[in-house]
Amino acid sequence: MMASSYSAKEEDGHHSGSAGLGGTAIRTRKPDNTAFKQQRLPAWQPILTAGTVLPAFFVIGLIFIPIGIGLYVTSNNIKEFEIDYTGTDMSSPCFNCSQSFSWNSTTPCKCILSFSLDQPFEEPSKECEPYRTNENKPIAPCGAIANSMFNDTLDLFYIDPNGTKTQIPLIKKGIAWWTDKHVKFRNPGSNPNLTAVFKETAKPVNWRKPVYELDTDPENNGFINEDFIVWMRTAALPTFRKLYRIIQKKNNMTPTLPRGNYSLEVIYNYPVRSFEGRKRMILSTISWMGGKNPFLGIAYITVGSICFFLGVVLLFIHHKYGNRNNNSDIPN
Repeated sequence: MMASSYSAKEEDGHHSGSAGLGGTAIRTRKPDNTAFKQQRLPAWQPILTAGTVLPAFFVIGLIFIPIGIGLYVTSNNIKEFEIDYTGTDMSSPCFNCSQSFSWNSTTPCKCILSFSLDQPFEEPSKECEPYRTNENKPIAPCGAIANSMFNDTLDLFYIDPNGTKTQIPLIKKGIAWWTDKHVKFRNPGSNPNLTAVFKETAKPVNWRKPVYELDTDPENNGFINEDFIVWMRTAALPTFRKLYRIIQKKNNMTPTLPRGNYSLEVIYNYPVRSFEGRKRMILSTISWMGGKNPFLGIAYITVGSICFFLGVVLLFIHHKYGNRNNNSDIPN
């Protein structure tokens, strides 16, 4: 006759087995009887079948392709007008400025470029090295990025049919991100007199004037100057764009920039010949997605097309070979 006994302690990993010397119980390596250690936690494992995979591919394709087409069309509807004023060609009005101007030049060089618009433009720490100190004073702002801040001055004029030049008002506030303007960049201390605040500092090597003279408006001077803030948000690629000014529309009846002849006056302060750079002024409209950027639309169209194509291929394979596998006899 055989008998068996059950003990909850044994299942929990505590055996009552024979006692060793001194009456101590023998330990066991059996895991505790818990849901985690015994791998009894509830889990869900998807089973990929043709009925679940094919609809997912088609749904992704049908969603991404229209989104991509909409983004691409919207980006292409944004108007841009580009003027290269680097001055590398001898025929360029800025050729003399590019040849003779350098960082050490004391007199600014001015060049004027004329152009025409065929259509009106509508508007919908260690980081400071080696520029940490200068003349035994700390540089404010320090660093190579601040030292290379873009400082060309651009003025746009509309030329009437009678030859009169009318300056287009350019808004210099509102070009920086709100978080950068009100959170990230702040002037030191609470003294509104920035001249006294930055008294013991030196201007960057390549700057023509100190940081407290960037603007006469106290709300746009010093470290909170929006031109400075925009430049300090560095780009990821060597070819980039920076928002320079905003042309505000007067009313709904008048185009922002009417059709006609214009003149761009440039105070050439930023030399680029040393690193073979180029400078351009771009007039651009905006949309709900921002400026012109066809990449996002192309990416959506590509992903959607690939998913839709894979869905068609898998549907064909399932239709041709799926029934054959289902009807095959499986031996017991």
